[in-house]
Amino acid sequence: MRKHGELSNGQLFKLIKNQSINLAGNKRLKIYGTLKCKSGKRMKKSNRVFFKNKSEAKLVGFRPCGHCMKNDYLKWSVIF
Repeated sequence: MRKHGELSNGQLFKLIKNQSINLAGNKRLKIYGTLKCKSGKRMKKSNRVFFKNKSEAKLVGFRPCGHCMKNDYLKWSVIF
């Protein structure tokens, strides 16, 4: 997990290009989603974190976004 506030714009773009970052999450709400998610783009930079994959996000207790990851969210909601 990488915090947005600790990365410069150049570092962030490089990590996305190298596919070291594939998902973004809200550390306050514990929700993760795609980098193109409308909901995710509106969150504060101080709350934004990045993940390489779903496993990494789930490992630290995040749940899938109901907007951009609808199928994963529906599977998650059945469990809870």
